[in-house]
Amino acid sequence: MHPFDHILDTWETERLKTLALWSQIPDHDLDHRPEPRARTPREHMIHQCQSEDGWLKGMLGIDVGLPVLPDSTERRPFLEHYALASERRLTALRARGPSWFLEEVDFFEARRTRAWVLVRRLTHNAHHRGQLQALLRQRGEALYSTYGPTADTGGLPRSGAGVVYRYADVEALLADRDGEQRPPLPGPGPEPVTERGEPLRP
Repeated sequence: MHPFDHILDTWETERLKTLALWSQIPDHDLDHRPEPRARTPREHMIHQCQSEDGWLKGMLGIDVGLPVLPDSTERRPFLEHYALASERRLTALRARGPSWFLEEVDFFEARRTRAWVLVRRLTHNAHHRGQLQALLRQRGEALYSTYGPTADTGGLPRSGAGVVYRYADVEALLADRDGEQRPPLPGPGPEPVTERGEPLRP
């Protein structure tokens, strides 16, 4: 068993989380800018591709031989490009031995182990997903699960809320070319959806 399998297994599930969230962004909202200082969803996708490519190449020496961005900056090409790039990165990472993860590399102005850089990359990706989730909520979109229940999958766990993922895996996501796969969401139910106990307001 590889001592860093937990990081690699997390990478595998995190790429699905990113792709599933991107799949929920309506095409007509790709250039919606909620505030002058905020990125649009299209700009988030561009940043994700550029940033992840830069970290993996520049800090970890992982070059998967793909352009940084897809030929088109529409949603479907982004999904296909990021799915392929992130899969190749995962394959390259799984081929590294344990000592590779423990070697220190340059992380901006500091020195960190490659394992540390990978964990930081995962949290960086999650940070940007949170920004996109807030934007989708602002636009009135329902949210499937990312790490647990949402208001749309039943509210809080103590209310019996479940986890509802839009896709079981990346292959199912890419096969859904028209974005029609939308498992039914039960909605928040009668109980409050926050720990403060306040009722849901329209």
